[in-house]
Amino acid sequence: MTADSPGQGGRSSTADAEFTEGYTVDTADVPPHSAEFLATVAARELAGCRRVFAGVGLPTLAVDLATRTVNPGVELVYESGVVGAHPEAMAEGIADSVLVSGSEAMLSMDALFGYVLQGGYVDVGFLGAAQVDRIGNINTSVIGDWQRPKVRLPGSGGASDIIASAREIVVVLRRHDLYALPAEVDFCTSPSPARAGRQEGFRQPPGAGVATVITPLGILRRPDRHGELELAAVHPGVSVAEATENTGWDLRVRGDVTVTPRPRTEDVRLLREEIDTVRLYLR
Repeated sequence: MTADSPGQGGRSSTADAEFTEGYTVDTADVPPHSAEFLATVAARELAGCRRVFAGVGLPTLAVDLATRTVNPGVELVYESGVVGAHPEAMAEGIADSVLVSGSEAMLSMDALFGYVLQGGYVDVGFLGAAQVDRIGNINTSVIGDWQRPKVRLPGSGGASDIIASAREIVVVLRRHDLYALPAEVDFCTSPSPARAGRQEGFRQPPGAGVATVITPLGILRRPDRHGELELAAVHPGVSVAEATENTGWDLRVRGDVTVTPRPRTEDVRLLREEIDTVRLYLR
């Protein structure tokens, strides 16, 4: 891992533009709710990023695809202490041995979180979630009441630290409905900067919080770390009305809302034939 300063790194607008242009031809007609579509859209978000703290599930697919397409030089970091991962097979979890073999470094969790993450060296935290609300709070704990939940979820893991320290957070949701995108999460597992800043005597963490949410209907983005999520793009065949009606608050629509480019045929082939051949996350 190269020891750059927290103020360096980030995205490359040139890389984003070149990658987007490549989606004008030879595209695959996979539905927007499919894992192939969501993983491809998520991979594009990593164009120009230096270092990504990756979660499991759809983020695993997306970061692997990004290393083969838009960003071969991206450095993958995992919660288990792996830095600069080069997995030769699909990882089934953050502690999978395929992440360790061939990696550039293996750190203690104290060093990973205390130096790499809290030191400001992570450009993007790439997470999944059960719920994201209007200001970017994340719920991965319970659906329903805490005492009598309808669904009990795995909990935070490292997500609270990641959202507090990464320069931005990208979240991928498999659902876009009133339950997945409520006005306020049922339980706040990982608070946004806006919520954290309201706590008296609490020192505001440096992370920008959730910047982008990718769903089966479109892409939501926040204008700044204290703003609300807005509809920035809809997927092919999805109307703006469909996206707004399935959101739990009065979703603001950007004036320049776009239609998401479809995945390339090659992206879908890579996901199916080289990345997730056992269909661990593709379904």
